[in-house]
Amino acid sequence: MDYKKIIANKIKENLEVTVDLEVIENSIEIPPKSDMGDYAFPCFILSKTLRKAPNKIAEELSPKIDKEGFERVENLGPYLNFFVDKEVFSENTLEKIQNEKDEYGASRAGEGKNITIDFSSPNIAKPFHVGHLFSTAIGNSLYKILSFEGYNCIGINHLGDWGTQFGKLISAYKRWCDKDTLTKEPIKELLRIYVKFHAEAEKDPTLEDEGRMYFKKLEDGEEEEVALWKKFRELSLKEFDIVYKLLNVKFDAYTGESFYNDKMDAVVEEIEKKGILTSSNGAKVVMLEDYNMPPCIIRKSDGATIYATRDLAAAEYRKKTYDFYKSIYVVGSDQKLHFKQLFKTLELMGHDWAKDCKHVSFGMVRFADRKLSTRKGEVIFLDEVLSEAMEKTLEIINVKNPELKNKEEVSKVVGVGSIVFAYLKNNREKDIVFDWKEMLSFEGETGPYVQYTYARGKSILRKLGVSQGKIDYSKLNTTEDFELIKLLEGFQGSIFSAIDKLEPSILTRHIIEIAKAFNKFYNSNRISTEADEKVKNARLKLTEATTQVIKNGLKLLGIGVVEEM
Repeated sequence: MDYKKIIANKIKENLEVTVDLEVIENSIEIPPKSDMGDYAFPCFILSKTLRKAPNKIAEELSPKIDKEGFERVENLGPYLNFFVDKEVFSENTLEKIQNEKDEYGASRAGEGKNITIDFSSPNIAKPFHVGHLFSTAIGNSLYKILSFEGYNCIGINHLGDWGTQFGKLISAYKRWCDKDTLTKEPIKELLRIYVKFHAEAEKDPTLEDEGRMYFKKLEDGEEEEVALWKKFRELSLKEFDIVYKLLNVKFDAYTGESFYNDKMDAVVEEIEKKGILTSSNGAKVVMLEDYNMPPCIIRKSDGATIYATRDLAAAEYRKKTYDFYKSIYVVGSDQKLHFKQLFKTLELMGHDWAKDCKHVSFGMVRFADRKLSTRKGEVIFLDEVLSEAMEKTLEIINVKNPELKNKEEVSKVVGVGSIVFAYLKNNREKDIVFDWKEMLSFEGETGPYVQYTYARGKSILRKLGVSQGKIDYSKLNTTEDFELIKLLEGFQGSIFSAIDKLEPSILTRHIIEIAKAFNKFYNSNRISTEADEKVKNARLKLTEATTQVIKNGLKLLGIGVVEEM
């Protein structure tokens, strides 16, 4: 039962004027306290149309509403408050979860619509560090959430695999590379020589010219330089793949910056034909001062294109190739201006689909005691962080449950999950301060806490068995029972809200609330000592439903579950 739709229809049929059903439905709220009802309709939105005070509208509508499916309907100030029939509500919700299982919360809302998601996008020949996980975790979760609701998602890894840094790296490789170390630890060796190049270039600035010279050779397709570039790329992808497998992340396309090299001239020509390309200090730019933005540089004064040109070419390629309904870019907040310029330039080029391009920005990853810099070699490798998370989780398990089977596998799922969960827990615009103690805690709003709640539910079901036969839903009559059921029913709503705002933390917060509510329910109602078999059976049913929804929710965040902890 879609209660918001039912309520909207009940309100609409009692209005003397025509009001759009969708407007009514979208205005219905969930009150902050249960004693204010399960759903509330603010009558403010009808005030202008009906030319009455919202309090008066609520007072007049309250006695007219058909109460079927509801215990009561009350007016409180300008609000019309609906109290659902708890037994009917519980039965509808829990039976739906049982019937749909892994598909509970899914829909076909996005059927026939393609969405490209540009995420992760590390630079090749550089370490995959903790900062890259922000884009990777958000993009992976959006990919899973949108796919769950029927959209056809195309995950794109727009690798940073072009630019003058590769000329510098070739120079560094020829001068200082240890071939044996490169074979064993390719990214660490490439990072070492990259850092050395910048340190040496400060003493000898001619090295910068050498780097530019090698990049020019690479651009010109010189055999040796191209072979080295391909080697760096292949070694990097191999290393990245280890991390992606650990995170359960996959991509449909690895089309990095280099992929668009032969597509940029056509874009520049198109912009010129549209009459929006202007010369400025020798560079070719699109002027955006009318939109309170600096110019978008298309060609530098030396004739070279930059990443804005590549992004324009990439946008056109993605539209032509995938005919996207939406094109999402999961890139840090520091690139907000770049994407505003990019989307405005696409619009000025006459592409009405520019409005379908969305920048999903996010904050920084910080450590309380240090700053990170690739040039100085001050980075924290993500694979090392994930390994440490698994090791620390194993230490906790060895103390708390040393007899646990499959300890290594459990520590992997929980350790990796704890890190990903920490990145998706709060609004994506907020910075993350890396804190091991908080991330790995089994208490509070953490991944291990939610995973432990799932495992606790499964443990109850192993010990007491699953529910049997017909359930008497009237037995789920405590506040703790109903608050938990309401959260389970609201699961799909949280998914739709996460899609609407392109914000996975909305779903993460909802799963946290479900875990909290389940633990409150469990602590208030000891199922194992319950004498009334009908009550016990109903609560086992609620436990089954809760574990199913937690599992579904964590899966959409890219996080696994474990049956025992």
